[in-house]
Amino acid sequence: MSDGGQVLEVGTLARVEGEGGMHISFRDGRVEDVQLRIYEPPRFYEGFLRGRAWTEPPDITARICGICPVAYQFSSCLAIEDACGVTVPDAIRTVRRLLYCGEWIESHALHVFLLHAPDFLGYDGAIEMARDHPHVVEMGLRIKKAGNDLMTVVGGRSVHPVNVRVGGFYRMPTRVELHRLRPALARALDDAVATVSLVATFDVPDWEQPWTYLSLRPDHGYPIEGGRVVTSTGADWDVRDFPQHVTEVHVPHSTALHARLDGEDTPYVVGPLARYTLNHHRLSPLAKDVAHEAGLGSTCRNPFRSIVVRSVELVYALEEALRIVDAWADGVAPSVPVPARAGEGFGATEAPRGVLFHRYRLDDDGTILDAQIVPPTSQNQPSIEADLRVMAERWTVLSDDDLSHRCEHAIRNYDPCISCATHFLDLRVERS
Repeated sequence: MSDGGQVLEVGTLARVEGEGGMHISFRDGRVEDVQLRIYEPPRFYEGFLRGRAWTEPPDITARICGICPVAYQFSSCLAIEDACGVTVPDAIRTVRRLLYCGEWIESHALHVFLLHAPDFLGYDGAIEMARDHPHVVEMGLRIKKAGNDLMTVVGGRSVHPVNVRVGGFYRMPTRVELHRLRPALARALDDAVATVSLVATFDVPDWEQPWTYLSLRPDHGYPIEGGRVVTSTGADWDVRDFPQHVTEVHVPHSTALHARLDGEDTPYVVGPLARYTLNHHRLSPLAKDVAHEAGLGSTCRNPFRSIVVRSVELVYALEEALRIVDAWADGVAPSVPVPARAGEGFGATEAPRGVLFHRYRLDDDGTILDAQIVPPTSQNQPSIEADLRVMAERWTVLSDDDLSHRCEHAIRNYDPCISCATHFLDLRVERS
């Protein structure tokens, strides 16, 4: 800048899933502009879903993400079933919850141990961290494997499961298959409890977000595979109403859309912090206990403590998986018919990173006429940028390298799933 300003440019973010960069400009010691730049080419999933059969979205949308394919599969299933006027039996919903637990386990373990913990322990990445803390990394990989194995048994494979269909599954797992997983799940639960104790010791900046929190809330239990939408401002509405409340807008610096809630320019947050703050009372007794021992209250608004909340959710997901495995009995029909009909359907589930909305409009023979997918990252992008603005204001005295690291850490609080990759940092700072 010719007027003495400074530009901090992070060309490619490290330890996030996908390709994105960061741009922060300063003038007179104040932050003038903050941009989270997502520059991956558009993938046009909504476009090429049009003209496809009503049975196809679970297989197509799973390819959007290799880390959270189940979220896309089940949000699409709920939306198609809604359009066709079908509600699946409780037994099928239970197995959906079990498969979703597997996804939460593997995704949360990946983020906590391999992407986020290095920030707190002062390492460039998990490989460097493993040299000094091999047992920590081994524990994380052990938990992740338990989640992957669960997804393989229930979903057919751990990446892009092939056993999911509209109306249920192609086959149900057997009691014998599920009980083979039990020892690894039980050990992973012990590991998850230890994980909460570990991450609770990490030093975090003292700051709380003022943004609105949004999550699902089911009739019973902690939100995973469905529910109504609730917010920290007291709103409570049906998923079918999400297009009236959540709108997406294009911003020049990103190929990903930004979501707004009820037309407001102020950010809102989805994900673990929102789920925990709005549904703490729905956690299991063990999950509540470890949260309390970790110093969490009934709410958590410090984004740097999201690693603690994710670890608490690991405990809950492993408990849920064990509960379902122990109660499972063979002989359940794997699916129910979902005949095509004209209509519009809406679905939402809690991906590891937050609420994922789907909407489909079908014609008489089930051909998809229109599709809308609102992922968690597009909803969180404005709040990420708002957090960066606050944090950068605090950290203007830091060196370029330290400032870029701190800002990347603030982004990784959200575990943003830009697509499915990890890249190295390309930093450029301009001064004048």
